[in-house]
Amino acid sequence: MAIASFEGFLFSLRWFHFLSGVAWIGLLYYFNFVQGSFFAEADANTKSVCTQKLVPRALWWFRWAAMITFLTGLTIYAIEAPRTGMNTVWGLLITIGVILGTLMWFNVWFVIWPNQKIVIKSAVQAATGGQAIPDAAARAGRALVASRTNVLFSIPMLFFMGAARHLPMQKFEVALFPTLWIVFAIVGLLEINALKGKTGPMATINGVITSGFALAALLYLVVEFVA
Repeated sequence: MAIASFEGFLFSLRWFHFLSGVAWIGLLYYFNFVQGSFFAEADANTKSVCTQKLVPRALWWFRWAAMITFLTGLTIYAIEAPRTGMNTVWGLLITIGVILGTLMWFNVWFVIWPNQKIVIKSAVQAATGGQAIPDAAARAGRALVASRTNVLFSIPMLFFMGAARHLPMQKFEVALFPTLWIVFAIVGLLEINALKGKTGPMATINGVITSGFALAALLYLVVEFVA
């Protein structure tokens, strides 16, 4: 059977990568485009019930979909990079996608989830007659900045993942490291903001979508004119 070959194994990895990626990014957009707007309009009791019952379930699927996407993607990258070559258009574009995807995975597991656990715990305590956790609101704010940053990163990440195989670029060899250093500098500053800063123009849905397309355009221009 074709699926039993090495190429079949690689295809299976891609299949699971796509499936989990759809779940991950779909829930990311749900949190930012649907749930956030609903919570802003909901009364305190409804918001409390949703935080206790709905949010933990959604976050479970969210974080594990992120983990499966990350692990399958990293495995595919480790297999394909030596075979295709890093100093190629594919190597450069897919590496940019991997950088963005890795930062998104990091934000899910080490910023969004730890902070949301405190928010959920605070809601449960308050609903059962206990005291709300004092810094729960600040924790929710930090999770929001990281989540909006992931929306920001998702737009160029999907662009470069797709472009690696499907966007013809007339470059037979690329300046891999100079280009990646510039990419690192740009996305590194944005990641620092996710950890320490504010939403800024990402405060609104239109703002984060526009910012995502602007970031994709900026990184693409870096590739065209530096690589």
